Amino acid sequence: MKPDSVNISQIINEVTKKPDSDYYVVCWIKNEVDGIEIENELYKNVSNSIFFLDSKFQWKIFKKENNESSGYILYLSKDILNNPTLSNLHINKVRLFNSGEVPLFKLSPGIEKRTQAILEMIDELLGSQLNHKDDAILSLLNTFFVYCDGQCNIKSIVSNNNSKTNVVYKFKKLVDENVLKNHEVAFYAKLLNVTPKYLNECVQEVLSVSSKNIIIEQLLMRSRHALKFSNKSIKEICFELGFSSPDYFSYFFKTHTGITPTTLRKS
Repeated sequence: MKPDSVNISQIINEVTKKPDSDYYVVCWIKNEVDGIEIENELYKNVSNSIFFLDSKFQWKIFKKENNESSGYILYLSKDILNNPTLSNLHINKVRLFNSGEVPLFKLSPGIEKRTQAILEMIDELLGSQLNHKDDAILSLLNTFFVYCDGQCNIKSIVSNNNSKTNVVYKFKKLVDENVLKNHEVAFYAKLLNVTPKYLNECVQEVLSVSSKNIIIEQLLMRSRHALKFSNKSIKEICFELGFSSPDYFSYFFKTHTGITPTTLRKS
């Protein structure tokens, strides 16, 4: 990882504005600020939100005059976003840093705590001289982006009103709500009153992945979390995730990760 590929700072000053650089920015606003101005449009009284700001955007954050931090600003170079650890997730410039819109993520309380912990660890690592700190930072960024893409309630505050974008947004929301019950693209297409072919066309155009891939990513994320952070048996996890049998669940997991559920649990 190149020096200065990743930087982070707390939102302390009354006015924080875009630096003279080509960094992509993740802005996490925890405590309410007076407003955030993006491309000369002001959004007032913002809190508990994450903004993903393309390097092309001009932006400023306005906060009350006090010494309390309102959150973090994470600066990422183009090189870091193209790192294989992150690019393999398909969570990249096309997905989050899109010059056509500004994704706003409203965080649930559980995700808010995880977000804060991850950003605090990145801040601590950047100021340390620990061995392998670059690998640790990349791993934390990977986790952060997975949570944002899979767990947060995505809403665009600046939208191009593209009908395909709206279809994709509704599809992702339906997958989040129903993936434990149904893994088939046709099921979601029917709920959206479109054909599976058109749904896949929309997802491919907007996200550069297939609609099936969105379902798979969601299942893998939930599988990993259950395997690592619960005491449930693999059989219990399998049926909770809507798989027909433990054998098929193991086959699915190994096909997409290269390891078995048992191997992940032991790691």
